[in-house]
Amino acid sequence: MGWLDGNVAIVTGGESGIGRAVVLRYLDEGAAGVVVVDRNADGLAALKAKHPKKIATVAGDVRDYATHAQAVALALKTFGKLDTLVGNAGVFDFHRPLKGYTPEMLAATFEEIFAINLRGYLYAAHAAHEALIASQGCMIFTASVASLHAGGGGPLYTASKHAVAGLIRQLAAEFAPDVRVNGVGPGGTLTNLSGTASLGHDNRHMSDKRAEAAERIGNAVPLRFAQEPEDHAGLYVLLASRANARAVTGEILMSDGGIGIRPL
Repeated sequence: MGWLDGNVAIVTGGESGIGRAVVLRYLDEGAAGVVVVDRNADGLAALKAKHPKKIATVAGDVRDYATHAQAVALALKTFGKLDTLVGNAGVFDFHRPLKGYTPEMLAATFEEIFAINLRGYLYAAHAAHEALIASQGCMIFTASVASLHAGGGGPLYTASKHAVAGLIRQLAAEFAPDVRVNGVGPGGTLTNLSGTASLGHDNRHMSDKRAEAAERIGNAVPLRFAQEPEDHAGLYVLLASRANARAVTGEILMSDGGIGIRPL
């Protein structure tokens, strides 16, 4: 018996990193099916090949509403319902300071980061809310240490993740009592989270120069280790579980190595 027996979920940005860890953990916990949304069609095909009966895929861009509508329709058609929406797709700004932009770069990067990190979540929530009301299900969004603190990114990434914190609380209020809405706030994690095309960083990833990144992140947090995607997956399981989190909504569970307890 798993914590998510019979659960049906959608996970955006689920081909790799934290999203992939959540998909695989959901299946381990008894999920009946997961619809995985990502831009990487080849990666999706490889993931589906490992679990052909329990994974369905949508190759698409979270900036397009049709991608989310397709994912919800596929969940209902393939698995008969939808219990959990995990909004997870995102991009990073690699700590670029405001003074490091030209006005044109700032405008383009703002549009890209907010379209993926925030509008993608709004579209997912809108597309899924009726199915989740029907199942009395839940939404879980990937927030960040940057949702609560400065220094987890540059001003654009931090602003987008602060906005996600507000979105979680507002949607929790709007959808209560039918749908719980929560978030998970990872800290520095060794994933292939990429940068923006606007800055030419779409092939740059958090896990580049892995040993150096692990040392840098580990030295910055009280628990003294850089997180792996699997370190966060259990919180997504907890929040999706009706038996274990049915009284939790409007919360962000931090999984950041203890950033909040750093001495001043």
